[in-house]
Amino acid sequence: MSGLVTAGESLALIYTRNTGGLDVLSEAAVSFGGAESNVAIAAARLGADVSWVGRIGDDAFGRRITRTIRGEGIDVYGALDSTAPTALMVKDRPSLGRTRVVYYRTGNAGSRLCVEDLPQPALESAEIFHFTGISLALGDQVARTVLTAARTVREAGGCVSFDLNYRSKMWTHESAEPAFREAIGLSDIVFAGDDEAAIAVGSGSVGELAQRITALGPQEVVIKLGDRGAYALVGDETVQQPPFLVEVADTVGAGDAFVGGYLTERLAGLDLKSRMRTAAAAGACACRGDGDWEMMPTRRDIMELTTGGDPVSR
Repeated sequence: MSGLVTAGESLALIYTRNTGGLDVLSEAAVSFGGAESNVAIAAARLGADVSWVGRIGDDAFGRRITRTIRGEGIDVYGALDSTAPTALMVKDRPSLGRTRVVYYRTGNAGSRLCVEDLPQPALESAEIFHFTGISLALGDQVARTVLTAARTVREAGGCVSFDLNYRSKMWTHESAEPAFREAIGLSDIVFAGDDEAAIAVGSGSVGELAQRITALGPQEVVIKLGDRGAYALVGDETVQQPPFLVEVADTVGAGDAFVGGYLTERLAGLDLKSRMRTAAAAGACACRGDGDWEMMPTRRDIMELTTGGDPVSR
């Protein structure tokens, strides 16, 4: 079997490096982002065999996305759409410590991902398939596509990973709840923030949230707690992972780095404590600079953080 396959939307990104809104700043940088491609890059940098599936516009942004993802050593199954643009997100910092994100998704290529775009051989040979709640929120067609992919992988004997990744600008708690519960029921591994888990299973302690999610079918549940660390429940085993403390520049992408680290170590057959330690370290590393994926760590980065290595490379 091959390693990890992710599927979902990637968006062009325009962002500011300095504090101030785009209405007053004159300079911005260009990149891209997207939860599933972020996870793919995070896992690839840690040595996993990774493929990414998506639909993007046949435009400059789309070509930049596919070229960069391939450059990370990832197999790209990207359908180029000549009739729809690549989606765009714009990120600025109106004030110190505050980040604002605006999405331009209407009629974009990513919302047209369909079952015919799925690479059946890659899915049937995947050890893990990963998708997120963002795909479920993009519309019925994309939701049907990623759920079909999940069923294909499970039927072939692979494992399905799902990150709730709730986005309040895309849907409400009421509309997300049934979609989350359906996806959780198809999954073996579930990642969620404690606030996201509450959308699917009601409020409660971290342990209660994890127990309620496992009652829906998954064998592994990881609750991401941000600067409070993370909690995992696998069978009768629990792990409370403390955070790694770093100087934070930008938290966007940290959750995806966490997921990529966890799934990479699971592919390698490591125990739960090791998976959680690498995941937490990867998430911390991703906070140390700008961009959605640029700060995804390598093995060396993880080792230096977890062993307290010299921050100066000579």
